Amino acid sequence: MNGIEQFHIGIVVDDLETALEELGSLFGYQWCPVFAVEIPVVLPAGEIKVDLRFVYSKTEPRVEVIQAMPGTPWVPAADSGIHHAGYWSDDIAVDGGRLETSGYAEEARGILPDGATIWAYYRSPRGLRIELVSRQLQAGLEQYWASD
Repeated sequence: MNGIEQFHIGIVVDDLETALEELGSLFGYQWCPVFAVEIPVVLPAGEIKVDLRFVYSKTEPRVEVIQAMPGTPWVPAADSGIHHAGYWSDDIAVDGGRLETSGYAEEARGILPDGATIWAYYRSPRGLRIELVSRQLQAGLEQYWASD
C-alpha cells in the first residue's frame, strides 16, 4: 500500500442530493448515477445489513459522497467533512494487518455472500479513517465512472 494507490476521498453528508448539487455547482464535479445497495457489514458489535446510498464523481480527483446513516460509521465528520481516504488493496487482510500494527482499529468491513471481505475501514487513534477497497472492484468502478 502506498500513496499511488489512493483513488478517492470520501465524505458523508446529511442530504446527498443537496451536497451533489453544491459540489457540482461550486467545483464543477460531474456525478455518476447514485448507487443504492443493501450490503452486509461487519461492525465490532456484529454483522448488520445497511442500505448504502453513495455516488462517485466522474471528475478527478475522485470524491465519494455517502448518505449519512446514524448508528453506523457513516456519520458526518465533525470538523473537516472528510470521512475517509480510499486505497486500492490487492490483499485487504495483509494491508489491514499493517494498519493494525500501526495502531489502527478495524471499524467495519463489507462482505460478500461467501464471507470474503470486499472493503474495510480502519481508524487511527488520531481519527484518520482509511478505506481499503479490493482491487476486484476496480474494473467495475472504472466502468461506473465512465457511465452516463
